[in-house]
Amino acid sequence: MFEREKKTDCGNYREVDIIPRTDNAEKAVRGKRGKKKKVTEPKQKDLNDKNARRYLVQLGNGNFGVGDLHVTCTYSNTSLPESEEEAEVMVRNYLRRIAYRRIKLGLEPLKYILVTEYGYSKEKDKITRVHHHIIMNGGLSRDDVELMWTTDRIDWKKAGADQQYRAGIKQIGWVNADRLQVNDNGIEGLCMYITKNPNGKKRWSSSRNLERPVQHPPADSKYSKKQVENAAKSNDLGKAFFEKQFPDYDIKDIKVEYYEQTGWHIYMKMWRKKPKKQKGKQNGSRKKQKSRKTKTAAGGRRK
Repeated sequence: MFEREKKTDCGNYREVDIIPRTDNAEKAVRGKRGKKKKVTEPKQKDLNDKNARRYLVQLGNGNFGVGDLHVTCTYSNTSLPESEEEAEVMVRNYLRRIAYRRIKLGLEPLKYILVTEYGYSKEKDKITRVHHHIIMNGGLSRDDVELMWTTDRIDWKKAGADQQYRAGIKQIGWVNADRLQVNDNGIEGLCMYITKNPNGKKRWSSSRNLERPVQHPPADSKYSKKQVENAAKSNDLGKAFFEKQFPDYDIKDIKVEYYEQTGWHIYMKMWRKKPKKQKGKQNGSRKKQKSRKTKTAAGGRRK
């Protein structure tokens, strides 16, 4: 048995698993290794699976943060879609309107994660409710994002200054755009909330321009069994030890689990550190500039 380190990166966000592996288990799945590879994207039907939710956390943390939005869209009784396909068409049209508006304003292209939840009648033959959760990049005002949850054509010249005109735009249903609330775990709380086990059914999708989670080749036997055990049993769960292993990252969360058959498992979440400003060089260049100005000024007075 040996210890395996698995690193998964998405943007500045990294997750690390340190898990024990047996030689027999490794032989059974042994294949070519040595290159980074994209993490397999979960299927829509498996959204309630633990690994699928973990993938969405990685995707969310790697692409969204401060200044971005969480939009919740519902339907009024008169606008309620009759099928999943109709609901998908309506929300896709909404996203297209937002994408087009961003282009017109010179903003970067729309990036999003979309999660849709459906509720059904007891007979399972009729949709009784639908709502969408959309995580998207910021740039547009929250009022404008909410206003576009409509099938009406919007005259943006009027919408810019005429509040009465805005009030007359008929909404498909209730809509709310909030700024993302970010903490040490990024937007993990939101990602877990929108993917929680539903009473009905959930589907998810995302824009193609998102940065995808990438898994590094596993590092085997980097740690001894004793090192992992000592880290897991320590008061800080090995944080001081692992900070030396990942000096370019801030470790924000460590979880340990023990299994009778295999031993200790360690899971970590961390963020890449921002590069430090080189004060010495900046101060030095400023001093040189001041010195040059002084000499020039002095030279001018001598003339």
